[in-house]
Amino acid sequence: MKIALAETEADIARCYPVMVELRPHLSATEFAARVRKQRATGFRLAYLEEAGEVRAVAGFRYLETLAWGKILYVDDLVAAPAQRSRGHGGKLFDWLVAQAKQNNCDEFHLDSGVQRFGAHRFYLTRRMDIICHHFALKLK
Repeated sequence: MKIALAETEADIARCYPVMVELRPHLSATEFAARVRKQRATGFRLAYLEEAGEVRAVAGFRYLETLAWGKILYVDDLVAAPAQRSRGHGGKLFDWLVAQAKQNNCDEFHLDSGVQRFGAHRFYLTRRMDIICHHFALKLK
């Protein structure tokens, strides 16, 4: 098992079949374009690979906030459906927390859709707290 950052176009493309489970509104082309564009503002795409296959993917960034100081914010964290409950998401989660600590972050944050009950159980077992509600207003 290895965890790496998706640095090449080929790496990004390999992450799409897993990420589309969480972001089904994105085509492979749009996914790659958004990853490239978001890199300019610090976005990183990490993946866990086992037996030559991507098993879990995470999109994340470092932010400085008035509320929490320096944080590692996870935009996306998803494991391949056929690979769930095999520890891949947990290993990638732990890797992300280690990255936050290595980069002197004060906190580790993520949002999770209200309908993702399995993900919530996972985060709660990882000692995360539910600390706020996230509100959104669609403009387009």
